[in-house]
Amino acid sequence: MDCLYCEVGRTNELTLTRKPYVPAEKLLDELRHWRDEHSDNLPDYVTLGGSGEPCLNSDLDTIIKGCKQILPSVPVAVLTNSTLLCDPEVQEALMEVDAVLPSLDSLVDKEFAKLNRPCGGVKAAHVAECLVKFSDTYNGKIFLEILLSQGVNDSQENLTLLKEYVTSLQPHRVDVTTLSRPGAFSLAKAVDPAVRKVWQTALSECITRFDANGSANQQHATQENAPPAAATQSATGNFADLPEQDRSAAKQRVLESLTRRPQTPSQLAIALTLPLSNVQESLNILENEGAIYKSEQDRTATLNTDEPFYSCQ
Repeated sequence: MDCLYCEVGRTNELTLTRKPYVPAEKLLDELRHWRDEHSDNLPDYVTLGGSGEPCLNSDLDTIIKGCKQILPSVPVAVLTNSTLLCDPEVQEALMEVDAVLPSLDSLVDKEFAKLNRPCGGVKAAHVAECLVKFSDTYNGKIFLEILLSQGVNDSQENLTLLKEYVTSLQPHRVDVTTLSRPGAFSLAKAVDPAVRKVWQTALSECITRFDANGSANQQHATQENAPPAAATQSATGNFADLPEQDRSAAKQRVLESLTRRPQTPSQLAIALTLPLSNVQESLNILENEGAIYKSEQDRTATLNTDEPFYSCQ
């Protein structure tokens, strides 16, 4: 896919061919190195994502098993655009993970084609069917992800179809999001928070779970998706765990993070657990050196933030 909203840029090659695009051992060596440096601060999940579709990597099974060997107490999750969930090898690999976060932004063909810009032959109905077939045999958690782009897939037609689909699929949670960073194409714009809230409520109410007595009750999944309060406070530096990080190290960490995706100063402070003042100082230096730049205001006007986004050159 070459999605309009992709935060890591445009996709130059569209393919359904699985290959070891990044060898398993390279990724697992990096994870081992990270574990050895952070053994006292384990993550909530090891999440397979990255720049591209993780399920295209034919080493996926080896990567998943390696993650569980390196960090046996940490659950593994996979982000996927759902296009390969009918592939038997992909299904077999994903049976080992604790959570799958599949995307399905629209069930309206013209919206799906416009927003997700998929490889030839990939249709919304087929992606939806693959996800259902996968969920029939998968025992882990499914957190369905839907990203809304203003004027593209936020139609009433799409909402109606997705309500029917979620009622049938019964994922453990539905996460309705919108752009929080500049997308690959200027056409992609964030929806109004009120619109997102309507979608969150409507789709969450389609999820039914049963209690020990067999009685149905409603799960409002959006509450589960709320970030911890400390995450917001860390942007001010109050909870940052590296307050004495020296200037060169902070600058390098900020630059490495920006090579992955555009971010605001507050987003960087939260992600890197650095005081906001340290982050801003690093950004100023990197911008003066020409290593990064601020996104143009017309690209960020609908992202519900007053902060500028910084990107790598």
